[in-house]
Amino acid sequence: MKVIIVGAGGHGAVVADLLHAMRRAGADLELLGFVDDGASEGAMAHGLRVLGGVAHLGTVAHDAIVVAVGDNRARGRIFDAARHAGERFITAIHPSAVIAADASIGNGSMVCAGAIINPGTIIGPNVIVNTAASLDHHNVVGAHVHVAPGVHTGGEVRIGEGALVGIGAVITPRRQVGAWATVGAGAVVVRDVKADDLVVGVPAVPVRRPIT
Repeated sequence: MKVIIVGAGGHGAVVADLLHAMRRAGADLELLGFVDDGASEGAMAHGLRVLGGVAHLGTVAHDAIVVAVGDNRARGRIFDAARHAGERFITAIHPSAVIAADASIGNGSMVCAGAIINPGTIIGPNVIVNTAASLDHHNVVGAHVHVAPGVHTGGEVRIGEGALVGIGAVITPRRQVGAWATVGAGAVVVRDVKADDLVVGVPAVPVRRPIT
């Protein structure tokens, strides 16, 4: 399978390393390079060539892409536009990740090194489960979510579309995080988080309310 990585920044480097690890573990992958509107065509990034901007996807023969952009809204826009254009997506899972047999991982999602996804958990499309994050049993994670490095969730947690759960945060069992909300780094969520809210601290409390 010939794969192009969309995004040559920091998360692009992580995903390139992830895909190389998949290939070393036996996956039939050929990494063609990156497309990135902010990088110079022909430049080298993380050992791979920049093929041009995102518009160049239509000019390079490939089988699938992965959108390796950390910002949730930007990643969501690129993913949706590519899907409407007929692109196929690879679901990138590092060989060191531990994933329950009945867990479900959506199209185009990225599960990074050391992540753990426990039984009954459902992950939507275009999600990042970053390095050493763990999602306990029967979590439901919406599209375009970013679960940052070192996050830990209890059982039956629900994370809405586009939400960001910051590095090292903890979400206690049966809590809900609303769509496009942000859980600050190191926060401990013991109450539900409303859509678009930003919560920080231990225990986490809102510091921004939705715009009405």
